Amino acid sequence: MKTHLISSAFFLTTIGLLAPGTVSAQQCGQAETPCKIPLGTYHVLSPADVKIRGAVVLLHGGGGTGKGLLKTNMAKQAVKNGFVFVAPNGFHPTARFKNNWAVRAKNFGHELDDIKFLNSVMNNVSKKFGVDRTRFLLAGFSRGGSMVWDIACHAPKSARAYAASAGAFWDDLPEKCSGPVDLFHTHGWNDRTVPLEGRPLFGGDVAQGDVWQSLKILRASNGCQNRQPASSKIENGQWWRHWTDCKSGQIDLMLHDGAHGTPTNWADVTLKWFAARLGEN
Repeated sequence: MKTHLISSAFFLTTIGLLAPGTVSAQQCGQAETPCKIPLGTYHVLSPADVKIRGAVVLLHGGGGTGKGLLKTNMAKQAVKNGFVFVAPNGFHPTARFKNNWAVRAKNFGHELDDIKFLNSVMNNVSKKFGVDRTRFLLAGFSRGGSMVWDIACHAPKSARAYAASAGAFWDDLPEKCSGPVDLFHTHGWNDRTVPLEGRPLFGGDVAQGDVWQSLKILRASNGCQNRQPASSKIENGQWWRHWTDCKSGQIDLMLHDGAHGTPTNWADVTLKWFAARLGEN
Protein backbone atom coordinates (compact mmCIF):
# COMPACT_ATOMS: atom_id res chain seq x y z
CA MET A 1 0.00 0.00 0.00
CA LYS A 2 1.38 3.41 -0.94
CA THR A 3 2.04 5.68 2.03
CA HIS A 4 1.06 9.29 1.40
CA LEU A 5 3.47 11.78 2.89
CA ILE A 6 3.61 15.30 4.13
CA SER A 7 6.85 16.56 2.60
CA SER A 8 9.33 18.72 4.50
CA ALA A 9 7.92 21.80 2.76
CA PHE A 10 4.24 20.85 3.03
CA PHE A 11 4.79 19.95 6.69
CA LEU A 12 4.95 23.68 7.35
CA THR A 13 1.89 24.65 5.33
CA THR A 14 -1.78 24.85 6.16
CA ILE A 15 -3.61 21.56 6.49
CA GLY A 16 -6.85 22.94 7.79
CA LEU A 17 -8.16 25.60 10.14
CA LEU A 18 -9.05 24.57 13.65
CA ALA A 19 -12.79 24.51 14.11
CA PRO A 20 -14.30 27.51 15.91
CA GLY A 21 -14.50 27.06 19.65
CA THR A 22 -11.84 24.36 19.90
CA VAL A 23 -9.09 26.74 21.04
CA SER A 24 -9.34 28.73 24.25
CA ALA A 25 -8.74 32.47 24.46
CA GLN A 26 -5.25 33.21 25.74
CA GLN A 27 -2.97 36.19 26.27
CA CYS A 28 -0.08 34.93 24.16
CA GLY A 29 0.92 32.12 21.83
CA GLN A 30 -1.03 32.87 18.66
CA ALA A 31 0.70 33.31 15.30
CA GLU A 32 1.52 37.00 15.71
CA THR A 33 1.82 37.07 19.51
CA PRO A 34 4.24 34.38 20.68
CA CYS A 35 4.77 33.81 24.37
CA LYS A 36 8.08 35.31 25.48
CA ILE A 37 10.37 33.91 28.13
CA PRO A 38 13.96 34.96 28.95
CA LEU A 39 15.52 32.32 26.67
CA GLY A 40 13.25 32.71 23.62
CA THR A 41 9.69 32.47 22.30
CA TYR A 42 7.05 29.85 21.62
CA HIS A 43 3.57 29.53 20.13
CA VAL A 44 0.78 27.60 21.80
CA LEU A 45 -2.78 26.46 21.20
CA SER A 46 -4.84 25.39 24.19
CA PRO A 47 -8.05 23.33 23.94
CA ALA A 48 -11.23 24.92 25.28
CA ASP A 49 -13.87 23.43 27.56
CA VAL A 50 -12.12 20.09 28.04
CA LYS A 51 -9.89 18.57 30.68
CA ILE A 52 -6.30 18.96 29.53
CA ARG A 53 -4.65 15.56 29.14
CA GLY A 54 -1.09 16.86 28.67
CA ALA A 55 0.98 18.78 26.15
CA VAL A 56 2.59 18.07 22.79
CA VAL A 57 5.70 20.13 22.03
CA LEU A 58 6.61 20.01 18.31
CA LEU A 59 10.00 21.22 17.05
CA HIS A 60 10.20 22.61 13.52
CA GLY A 61 12.76 21.53 10.95
CA GLY A 62 15.83 23.53 9.99
CA GLY A 63 14.79 26.91 8.58
CA GLY A 64 11.24 26.59 9.94
CA THR A 65 9.36 28.44 12.65
CA GLY A 66 6.96 27.59 15.42
CA LYS A 67 4.36 29.83 13.76
CA GLY A 68 4.50 27.57 10.71
CA LEU A 69 3.40 24.58 12.78
CA LEU A 70 0.19 26.08 14.16
CA LYS A 71 -1.94 24.78 11.27
CA THR A 72 -0.34 21.38 10.84
CA ASN A 73 -2.31 18.21 11.36
CA MET A 74 -0.41 17.57 14.59
CA ALA A 75 -1.61 20.90 15.99
CA LYS A 76 -5.18 20.17 14.91
CA GLN A 77 -5.25 16.62 16.28
CA ALA A 78 -3.48 17.51 19.53
CA VAL A 79 -5.99 20.24 20.41
CA LYS A 80 -8.91 18.09 19.25
CA ASN A 81 -7.77 15.33 21.59
CA GLY A 82 -7.33 17.54 24.64
CA PHE A 83 -3.61 18.29 24.47
CA VAL A 84 -2.03 21.74 24.64
CA PHE A 85 -0.01 22.18 21.45
CA VAL A 86 3.31 23.98 21.80
CA ALA A 87 5.60 25.15 18.98
CA PRO A 88 8.85 26.78 20.15
CA ASN A 89 11.07 28.88 17.90
CA GLY A 90 14.62 27.61 17.47
CA PHE A 91 16.70 30.77 16.97
CA HIS A 92 20.47 31.23 16.81
CA PRO A 93 21.15 34.66 15.30
CA THR A 94 24.90 34.24 14.74
CA ALA A 95 24.97 30.58 13.70
CA ARG A 96 25.25 29.11 10.20
CA PHE A 97 21.44 28.80 10.11
CA LYS A 98 19.41 31.14 12.32
CA ASN A 99 16.14 29.18 12.55
CA ASN A 100 17.57 25.95 13.84
CA TRP A 101 18.26 23.84 16.90
CA ALA A 102 21.49 23.43 18.85
CA VAL A 103 21.89 19.76 18.02
CA ARG A 104 25.15 18.41 19.41
CA ALA A 105 27.19 18.35 16.23
CA LYS A 106 30.62 19.76 15.51
CA ASN A 107 31.10 23.02 13.56
CA PHE A 108 27.54 24.39 13.67
CA GLY A 109 28.33 27.35 15.91
CA HIS A 110 25.18 27.42 18.04
CA GLU A 111 25.52 29.87 20.90
CA LEU A 112 22.36 28.98 22.85
CA ASP A 113 21.51 25.95 24.99
CA ASP A 114 18.30 24.54 23.53
CA ILE A 115 18.00 21.83 26.17
CA LYS A 116 17.75 24.58 28.76
CA PHE A 117 15.47 26.66 26.52
CA LEU A 118 13.01 23.84 25.79
CA ASN A 119 12.83 22.84 29.45
CA SER A 120 12.06 26.49 30.22
CA VAL A 121 9.30 26.42 27.60
CA MET A 122 7.74 23.30 29.12
CA ASN A 123 8.00 24.71 32.63
CA ASN A 124 6.34 27.95 31.48
CA VAL A 125 3.55 26.09 29.67
CA SER A 126 2.97 23.94 32.74
CA LYS A 127 2.55 27.03 34.91
CA LYS A 128 0.67 29.25 32.44
CA PHE A 129 -1.73 26.65 31.03
CA GLY A 130 -2.02 24.25 33.96
CA VAL A 131 -0.39 21.24 32.31
CA ASP A 132 0.98 18.46 34.50
CA ARG A 133 4.76 18.62 33.97
CA THR A 134 4.95 14.81 33.86
CA ARG A 135 2.62 14.64 30.82
CA PHE A 136 4.67 16.27 28.06
CA LEU A 137 5.53 14.72 24.71
CA LEU A 138 8.54 16.24 22.93
CA ALA A 139 8.28 15.63 19.18
CA GLY A 140 10.11 16.99 16.16
CA PHE A 141 10.66 16.74 12.43
CA SER A 142 14.02 16.60 10.61
CA ARG A 143 16.45 18.87 12.46
CA GLY A 144 13.79 19.15 15.16
CA GLY A 145 13.73 15.36 15.34
CA SER A 146 17.47 15.38 15.93
CA MET A 147 16.97 17.82 18.80
CA VAL A 148 14.42 15.39 20.25
CA TRP A 149 17.03 12.61 20.17
CA ASP A 150 19.60 14.85 21.86
CA ILE A 151 17.29 15.79 24.72
CA ALA A 152 16.07 12.21 25.12
CA CYS A 153 19.68 11.11 25.43
CA HIS A 154 21.28 13.88 27.47
CA ALA A 155 18.31 15.08 29.56
CA PRO A 156 15.90 12.11 29.54
CA LYS A 157 13.69 13.43 32.35
CA SER A 158 12.78 16.56 30.37
CA ALA A 159 9.59 14.97 28.97
CA ARG A 160 7.47 11.89 29.58
CA ALA A 161 8.10 10.57 26.07
CA TYR A 162 9.79 11.44 22.79
CA ALA A 163 8.73 11.16 19.12
CA ALA A 164 11.11 12.01 16.26
CA SER A 165 10.48 11.96 12.53
CA ALA A 166 13.26 12.03 9.91
CA GLY A 167 16.04 13.07 12.29
CA ALA A 168 18.35 11.34 14.79
CA PHE A 169 21.81 12.01 16.27
CA TRP A 170 24.47 13.90 14.32
CA ASP A 171 28.16 12.98 14.40
CA ASP A 172 29.93 12.60 16.65
CA LEU A 173 27.41 10.20 18.16
CA PRO A 174 27.32 10.03 21.95
CA GLU A 175 29.01 7.05 23.54
CA LYS A 176 26.05 6.57 25.86
CA CYS A 177 22.90 8.29 27.09
CA SER A 178 22.03 9.46 30.60
CA GLY A 179 19.05 7.21 31.17
CA PRO A 180 16.18 5.20 29.69
CA VAL A 181 13.31 6.78 27.75
CA ASP A 182 10.23 5.91 25.72
CA LEU A 183 10.99 6.94 22.13
CA PHE A 184 9.04 6.55 18.90
CA HIS A 185 11.08 7.11 15.74
CA THR A 186 9.62 7.48 12.24
CA HIS A 187 11.70 7.55 9.03
CA GLY A 188 11.28 7.29 5.27
CA TRP A 189 12.91 4.31 3.58
CA ASN A 190 13.68 6.54 0.59
CA ASP A 191 14.82 9.60 2.54
CA ARG A 192 17.77 11.15 0.67
CA THR A 193 17.82 14.37 2.69
CA VAL A 194 18.39 12.63 6.00
CA PRO A 195 19.24 9.06 4.97
CA LEU A 196 18.85 6.28 7.48
CA GLU A 197 22.63 5.83 7.35
CA GLY A 198 23.33 9.57 7.63
CA ARG A 199 25.53 11.65 5.30
CA PRO A 200 28.26 14.33 5.42
CA LEU A 201 27.41 17.95 4.56
CA PHE A 202 29.30 21.14 3.67
CA GLY A 203 32.41 19.33 2.50
CA GLY A 204 32.44 17.06 5.53
CA ASP A 205 32.34 19.87 8.11
CA VAL A 206 29.29 18.23 9.68
CA ALA A 207 27.59 14.88 9.27
CA GLN A 208 24.19 13.43 10.01
CA GLY A 209 24.45 10.34 12.16
CA ASP A 210 23.41 6.78 11.40
CA VAL A 211 19.88 6.01 12.64
CA TRP A 212 20.75 2.36 13.16
CA GLN A 213 23.70 3.34 15.36
CA SER A 214 21.48 5.84 17.19
CA LEU A 215 19.03 3.04 17.97
CA LYS A 216 21.90 0.85 19.21
CA ILE A 217 22.99 3.55 21.67
CA LEU A 218 19.45 3.98 22.94
CA ARG A 219 18.94 0.22 23.33
CA ALA A 220 22.00 0.12 25.56
CA SER A 221 20.67 2.98 27.69
CA ASN A 222 17.30 1.26 28.03
CA GLY A 223 18.89 -2.06 28.88
CA CYS A 224 17.21 -3.90 26.01
CA GLN A 225 17.92 -7.62 26.10
CA ASN A 226 18.43 -8.20 22.38
CA ARG A 227 19.56 -6.38 19.25
CA GLN A 228 16.54 -7.55 17.32
CA PRO A 229 13.10 -6.22 18.28
CA ALA A 230 10.79 -8.26 20.43
CA SER A 231 8.18 -7.98 17.68
CA SER A 232 7.80 -6.60 14.18
CA LYS A 233 4.87 -6.21 11.82
CA ILE A 234 3.60 -4.49 8.69
CA GLU A 235 0.47 -2.33 8.92
CA ASN A 236 -0.95 -0.20 6.10
CA GLY A 237 2.30 -0.40 4.19
CA GLN A 238 4.38 0.77 7.18
CA TRP A 239 7.05 -1.37 8.82
CA TRP A 240 7.06 -1.51 12.61
CA ARG A 241 9.72 -2.76 15.04
CA HIS A 242 9.17 -2.81 18.81
CA TRP A 243 11.87 -3.16 21.46
CA THR A 244 9.78 -3.99 24.51
CA ASP A 245 12.19 -6.37 26.28
CA CYS A 246 14.13 -3.53 27.89
CA LYS A 247 14.81 -3.06 31.60
CA SER A 248 13.22 0.39 31.40
CA GLY A 249 11.64 2.35 28.58
CA GLN A 250 10.42 1.26 25.17
CA ILE A 251 11.68 1.95 21.65
CA ASP A 252 9.33 1.85 18.66
CA LEU A 253 10.41 2.31 15.04
CA MET A 254 8.06 2.98 12.12
CA LEU A 255 9.48 3.02 8.60
CA HIS A 256 7.44 4.19 5.61
CA ASP A 257 8.00 3.99 1.87
CA GLY A 258 8.41 7.73 1.32
CA ALA A 259 11.25 10.23 1.28
CA HIS A 260 12.02 13.15 3.62
CA GLY A 261 8.55 13.71 4.95
CA THR A 262 6.00 12.67 7.52
CA PRO A 263 3.23 10.11 6.84
CA THR A 264 -0.27 11.56 6.85
CA ASN A 265 -1.17 9.30 9.78
CA TRP A 266 1.82 10.39 11.87
CA ALA A 267 -0.13 12.74 14.15
CA ASP A 268 -2.82 10.17 14.89
CA VAL A 269 -0.36 7.32 15.44
CA THR A 270 1.94 9.46 17.58
CA LEU A 271 -0.87 10.73 19.83
CA LYS A 272 -2.19 7.20 20.36
CA TRP A 273 1.35 6.04 21.18
CA PHE A 274 1.74 8.91 23.65
CA ALA A 275 -1.63 8.17 25.27
CA ALA A 276 -0.43 4.62 25.88
CA ARG A 277 2.67 6.04 27.63
CA LEU A 278 0.30 7.99 29.88
CA GLY A 279 -1.59 4.82 30.73
CA GLU A 280 -4.63 5.84 28.65
CA ASN A 281 -6.42 3.93 25.92
